[in-house]
Amino acid sequence: IPGHTHQAPREVALEEIEAVLGDCHLCQLYQSRHNIVFGVGNPRARVMFIGEAPGRNEDLQGEPFVGAAGKLLDDMLAMIGLRRQEIYITNSVKCRPPKNRDPLNTEKDACAGFLRRQLMQPKILVCLGRISAAEIIRPDFKITQEHGQFFEKNGMWMTALYHPAALLRDPGKKPETFQDLKRLQAKIREVCTRT
Repeated sequence: IPGHTHQAPREVALEEIEAVLGDCHLCQLYQSRHNIVFGVGNPRARVMFIGEAPGRNEDLQGEPFVGAAGKLLDDMLAMIGLRRQEIYITNSVKCRPPKNRDPLNTEKDACAGFLRRQLMQPKILVCLGRISAAEIIRPDFKITQEHGQFFEKNGMWMTALYHPAALLRDPGKKPETFQDLKRLQAKIREVCTRT
């Protein structure tokens, strides 16, 4: 809230948002989900990763980026000296769309308020995949052309990487992603080490 000086501890704020989310029925995804996948990691993180929506493993476990894509994300983080515990990870949409289809606008809209409240003032936002980048950075974002580029918006630096699931389907994108990760590492050093 602009001009709001007193802020509850971020851990409490995230717990309150998750409590408000509760057993959400704001869109039809509640009918087929097993779990709401809220987010994990450090509530005080200066770097936040946002995917598009939970997949099958995430839906079953209630945690974002588990399974093969999660393992690859962990490897990507390790390449630049990060661990899950140091960052915060969530998705634009908190429930799994059937058969992993792209989330509908109504589903993204239903979760938008929760996602906005989860943005606990990170310095860097990393969108994982086209859908997240279109939601967060710009509706006409072109992941194949603009991945790894940085954009400043609302006092945060934002970038997009190929989604780990896309890298599993097309390993040929891994060299580009490695370069993007090195750019991200440099940006973290530049932005997050300032006092």
